[in-house]
Amino acid sequence: MDQTTQEGVAQDNNLTPVSFWQAFLFWLKLGFISFGGPAGQIAIMHQELVERRRWLSERRFLHALNYCMVLPGPEAQQLATYIGWLMHKTWGGIMAGVLFVLPSLIILILLSWVYIAFGDISWVAGLFYGIKPAVAAIVAQAAHRIGSKALKNRMLWGIAAAAFVAIFALDVPFPYIVLVAALVGYAGGRFYPASFTAASGHQQSGKFYGAALIDDYTPTPEHALFSWPRLLLICITGLVLWTVPMALLNAIFGWEHTLTQMAWFFTTAALLTFGGAYAVLPYVYQGAVDHYGWLTPTQMIDGLALGETTPGPLIMVVAFVGFVGAYVKAVFGPDMVFLAGALAACIVTWFTFLPSFIFIFAGAPFIETTHNDLKFTAPLSAITAAVVGVILNLALFFAYHVLWPQGFGDDLLAGFDWPSALIAVAAFVALFQYKVNVMKVIAGCAVIGLLFMTFV
Repeated sequence: MDQTTQEGVAQDNNLTPVSFWQAFLFWLKLGFISFGGPAGQIAIMHQELVERRRWLSERRFLHALNYCMVLPGPEAQQLATYIGWLMHKTWGGIMAGVLFVLPSLIILILLSWVYIAFGDISWVAGLFYGIKPAVAAIVAQAAHRIGSKALKNRMLWGIAAAAFVAIFALDVPFPYIVLVAALVGYAGGRFYPASFTAASGHQQSGKFYGAALIDDYTPTPEHALFSWPRLLLICITGLVLWTVPMALLNAIFGWEHTLTQMAWFFTTAALLTFGGAYAVLPYVYQGAVDHYGWLTPTQMIDGLALGETTPGPLIMVVAFVGFVGAYVKAVFGPDMVFLAGALAACIVTWFTFLPSFIFIFAGAPFIETTHNDLKFTAPLSAITAAVVGVILNLALFFAYHVLWPQGFGDDLLAGFDWPSALIAVAAFVALFQYKVNVMKVIAGCAVIGLLFMTFV
């Protein structure tokens, strides 16, 4: 919302207009405190922007969130971009979206370097020994949490089961699973619409926190009105911002180079993240571990552990994948491994998040102009159901590598890691039964792992 409109609304509702730099300080702070995954990040934004600061009303907040929920990509980061854009135009959206990611990128580059350069130090190994079982429990809990909301009937249960069998037993690539699920949902929506009606999970609560700068009936500002020329300009700009760096990477290093392949791979990943980070991780695993060999299975688990312990979107684990892949392969030679890793982390972050900005700047004006309540389409309902099966496969993948670190042998119990199993069970009980905060669970398990490796 532009400053003139804000001042008029503020005067009417006895509220103080928000300047660009006031918003900058808030989004910067949010970038450092946005722990807890998308649910926690959205809760923080709601508490700060709707309840305490009253920058926008509950209804407008949920209206924006419902749109972000149907997009591929990290919904919390997209919501921040949306609100920043609505309040302070395009630069406000860029500011909010970038600051939501930038602190996490810097922190992950440093942690990735510590991990890959000093990971064999005993105390670091001890911390990860405790954290990895916790990660397996977190992913299992995520499968249960999403499944309990998404699988409302036998049809959706069947799609989830089929997706699990496809990726677990048949090793079907994740994009094909998404495509088939979407086609099934489209057909089902036409012939069995009742089976594919899914609520967004963010219904309006009816709560009122007082007048807001952007209230229920605040007129849509001029910059937020939909127009075809503006949409065309945004699409062309987005295409240029993707094409130029991709062309430079191809010209400098060649198409088969690690950095170029990372840019292409994470572009496709960005367009397939329906259902959040947990849904795209199997795709990232298939590409980064199985196809390209950038990481080992153990490193992938460790990367997710780091992603869980840092602020920002969980999908920022892609920065870890890029850093470790370029560092280990020494793409710039053995004397510049840190530079290679840091540059790769930045490249994959750019190509992962660029589509999210384009989706917001291109689609949000239409959403603001229509002010319709958005619901999941039938294809998206089917995709969400398939995602549950994919996440369950991810949980089993992590459990296997944590509980049998040396792989299966002739005797299943001989290679079974009992301490890791006990930590995983304790973490799952804490998460599922007692609703303990994810960060507290990870911290507790890290301490247990450190003590075990130190004294046993």
